[in-house]
Amino acid sequence: MLVHQILKSKGDTSVITVAPGTSVAEAAQILAERRIGGVIVSTDGRRAEGILSERDIVRSLALRGAVCLSETVDQMMTRNPVCCSKSETADSVLQRMTNGRFRHMPVVEDEELVGIVTIGDVVKARLEELSMEKDALEGMIMGH
Repeated sequence: MLVHQILKSKGDTSVITVAPGTSVAEAAQILAERRIGGVIVSTDGRRAEGILSERDIVRSLALRGAVCLSETVDQMMTRNPVCCSKSETADSVLQRMTNGRFRHMPVVEDEELVGIVTIGDVVKARLEELSMEKDALEGMIMGH
């Protein structure tokens, strides 16, 4: 399974971005309203300059309190996020996410943001792939 297949199965390929000067409180509101776990920080909506996740916000709240909500996302974001291309395999993306201990990966082609995959997207795709393989093997064993 390739990343472009995962993006296709998601249907909605739009990527939610916020400008670097956006307040953390506003970004948290977007995450809550859209029921997503991370947002790409981008000046132009085409290049991933950073990523801000729910985890980033929660950690900052725990360490510094509510004052962090008035800061801007570029102060809290992870800069230069690890990205993948549409031609990468689900297994390689899953391995990189697991090793890096992050859950969201921007998908970039020719230095332009084309999507985002989450660890949930990748696990779901991999489970579907394993189910199809199981069905095919059962069919072969039973002579279908």
